[in-house]
Amino acid sequence: MIDVALLRSDPAGLADSFRRRGLVVDVDALVALDEDRRRARTAAEELRAAQNRAGKEISRLSGEDKKVAIAKAGALSVEYEVALTLADDKDADFEAVWMPLPNPPHPSVPVGGGEEDNVELRRWGEPPKFAFEALDHLDIGERLGIIDMDRAAKVSGSRFGYLKGQAVMLEFALVQWALGRLGAEGFTPVVPPVLVRDAALFGTGFFPGAREQVYAVGVSDGEGSVAGDDLYLVGTAEVPLAAMLADEILPVADLPMRFAGFSTCFRREAGTYGKDTRGMFRVHQFDKVEMFSFVDPVRSWDEHEFLVGVEESLVQALGIPYRVVNVCTGDLGDSAAKKYDIEAWFPGQGAYREITSCSNTTDYQARRLKIRCRDDHGIAVAHTLNGTAVAIGRTLIAILENNQQADGSVIVPEVLIPHLGIDRLTP
Repeated sequence: MIDVALLRSDPAGLADSFRRRGLVVDVDALVALDEDRRRARTAAEELRAAQNRAGKEISRLSGEDKKVAIAKAGALSVEYEVALTLADDKDADFEAVWMPLPNPPHPSVPVGGGEEDNVELRRWGEPPKFAFEALDHLDIGERLGIIDMDRAAKVSGSRFGYLKGQAVMLEFALVQWALGRLGAEGFTPVVPPVLVRDAALFGTGFFPGAREQVYAVGVSDGEGSVAGDDLYLVGTAEVPLAAMLADEILPVADLPMRFAGFSTCFRREAGTYGKDTRGMFRVHQFDKVEMFSFVDPVRSWDEHEFLVGVEESLVQALGIPYRVVNVCTGDLGDSAAKKYDIEAWFPGQGAYREITSCSNTTDYQARRLKIRCRDDHGIAVAHTLNGTAVAIGRTLIAILENNQQADGSVIVPEVLIPHLGIDRLTP
């Protein structure tokens, strides 16, 4: 969540940040609501202090004076309980409006309404030119016998697929290679839980805004409510990695703490009906290696550039042409202050499409999760950042499409050959 000090010190700047995101927020009303709740809290605290003073006075009195003092203390106790309830209610009213508000975007984030307004920063590699009619990943995968969407649809419905044979071995070669590269950069490998509680999704900013994208584990009552274990399937390892250190104070000397989480991820893809329906580009279940950093706030933006640099080094090592874009305000998630996307070239689509993202969430997640850091100068809210190392499915299909050969085979990127044991996929 946003530091409330920003509302008190720079309401005009905060209002401008919402406008840049395309949001209409009555910041003046928020200021008034904050002031009202603070007055209510102060009034309750003053009554509590008066109650404490009355209690001390009673111990020094006797007789009729003591009876009067006890009656006075009783009246103060009733007043305090009423005032405390009012203060709690006003805090709840404020939090209900304040908590869902998104992180203010960094000044370098371009203003825009959607992905068409993202700003290209640089490109690497040249899209391949084929002397034959290039196929998309689904045709390649079916020819090789490594992708089966039809049987997956029979079993699970749309937007699911089977990976088979050499595709499975290629996936785990990617995972092993990526984790090795990240380990050399100081990331600790983690296999996190993929079922988390509501608090983890709220703490990372996915709830309440992106609730419609998350699968809940339980039984629906048919009216929109779910009864079950109060657990949710994660859409990214970012969620359990961030929540792993909730309610902790981290020594600044131990920062940055960097983790590389491998997990299966689940997304409902609500709102994408009819979009990217062919093949495995946009599916409900996929595997991913995710980078996550806990950092000292003063290193936050340096860490952001470091993470996107790691992402680029991985895509370059795989030989996949790509471009980096600065994601506009309208395409930012609620928790991100700034995000870079790497978009790979997909010959089957004739377009650059996202395969990784890299976000600096500044103190937004850490404030919700109560993750702090301590040095000789005191305690501050930590900063958190996340970045995709390898989105397995999209990276795999980028390899298939960019490395396809006229004979139907696919050249394996050189860095994966030691892990895979073959230099090409063959029918």
